[in-house]
Amino acid sequence: MYKQIIIVRKDLNMSPGKLAAQVSHGSMSFLTSLIRRWSSPETNHDLVMQGCVCPYDNDEIAGYNFEYFFNKDLFEQWINGEFTKCVLQAKNKNQLLKAKTMAEELGMKEGEDFWLIRDNCHTELEPEESGRTLTVIGFKPMDSEIIDQIGRKYHLYV
Repeated sequence: MYKQIIIVRKDLNMSPGKLAAQVSHGSMSFLTSLIRRWSSPETNHDLVMQGCVCPYDNDEIAGYNFEYFFNKDLFEQWINGEFTKCVLQAKNKNQLLKAKTMAEELGMKEGEDFWLIRDNCHTELEPEESGRTLTVIGFKPMDSEIIDQIGRKYHLYV
């Protein structure tokens, strides 16, 4: 079974809306990083050459094309399956960073297998370093036998 875990800092006492936004960033980082990495701009000229109807015949960027090959199990068990996610809690920044260390010890890489989410502190959080605050670590969806090696060290967020 494939699932995704997102670990959130409990010590920040985020409001429900802020918490939901940060968890969303942690969950979406998997897909948005792929889209950023594998997208290419399409100009109106490109679209005309491909036989697409577009309003202008010039080289302005009309949109972005995204093409990526998903592993069969990931696609069938998670993307085309149940989208299983577990939101877990870390009591503080140090405990959250322990998840990063465990992931690296398992051979996972930041920016490929997990993402550290830092809030820009425009609303309710105070900056910790460089004007930002670490709130979440989000993992890509993976086989539960692998991700549970990290997830079992944390409790469900309450």
